[in-house]
Amino acid sequence: MAVATGLAAGAAALAGVALGTSCNVQLKRLEGMQLSKKNEDVEEIVAQVGKSRKVVVEEEPEAPMGWQGFSMEEARTHTDERQSLVIKKTPVEVLAELQRGNTRFWMNRATRPERSAFERRGLISKQFPSVAVLGCSDSRVPIEIVFDQGLGDIFVIRVAGNCLDTSTMASLQYAVHHLKVKVAVVMGHEACGAVKAAQLPSEKLEQEPSELEQALKGIKAGLNIQALQHIQDTRAHDREAVTTNVKRQVERLTRDKGIMGKVRQQELMVVGAFYEISSGIVDFFHEVSGPAPSPTGEASAARKKDNSSGRSFNRMPSHGVKSRFEPEEAK
Repeated sequence: MAVATGLAAGAAALAGVALGTSCNVQLKRLEGMQLSKKNEDVEEIVAQVGKSRKVVVEEEPEAPMGWQGFSMEEARTHTDERQSLVIKKTPVEVLAELQRGNTRFWMNRATRPERSAFERRGLISKQFPSVAVLGCSDSRVPIEIVFDQGLGDIFVIRVAGNCLDTSTMASLQYAVHHLKVKVAVVMGHEACGAVKAAQLPSEKLEQEPSELEQALKGIKAGLNIQALQHIQDTRAHDREAVTTNVKRQVERLTRDKGIMGKVRQQELMVVGAFYEISSGIVDFFHEVSGPAPSPTGEASAARKKDNSSGRSFNRMPSHGVKSRFEPEEAK
């Protein structure tokens, strides 16, 4: 009985070994098949990638042999061509381009016309901006970005409160007489801290450092503080104060004989502007342009008569400009 039991156990053990061996063989076969399948998949992927790379290489144009960049002479020639186009533009055309650039900006369609390396090299030897802008130092009012202009397009002067003093006036005179800009803009902006501070009592201003005190008092002198106190709406009050300051600076520019000489020869336009930070829109106003009106008024080219009513009308401002200004000495 014991022998039979032992034989049975031995047979079972042998059967287990045989079964285990058979399973191991089957597992190895499966692993081999899976590995072979993976290798085939990898080879197929590599072949596809190779094909795509080959297609890309075939589609890419080859650079011309011997191309080593551009010469300085070529850059200068290109810049001269651009300058000749700028010179031909009238002040009205330049202002229209500025307005279109601002429209692109506030409509989120700005082109950001940064110059290429080729064009930047051309600007090393000269600059020919068509516009000069006296703006505020406020970090929220980057002039070139607001008008969607590139390198060399605008001669920018920035100072707190966009006010005229010796240095800012000299900078504008340089832009007008030497750079031959076609439009000079004085631009204020919404929520100007300098204009707001200038409306404080004089006692408060005298507590500031002497240079800052003088600058704020200079702005204050051009504001009608009493009239501003009657404006209750905060935004309307802010806009009126800023635009009043801009108008005073424009009027100061008209007292410069050299600048007004360019205006009367129709080589220059002077105009005020207000930049609304909340919308991105720039409004233009207080335009000074064209020949001086005739002393009689009626025979002047600046006035046109309505035959039906017999009334005379002042020259209209340029398109997109809200108002004109005629200096007293020109009337």
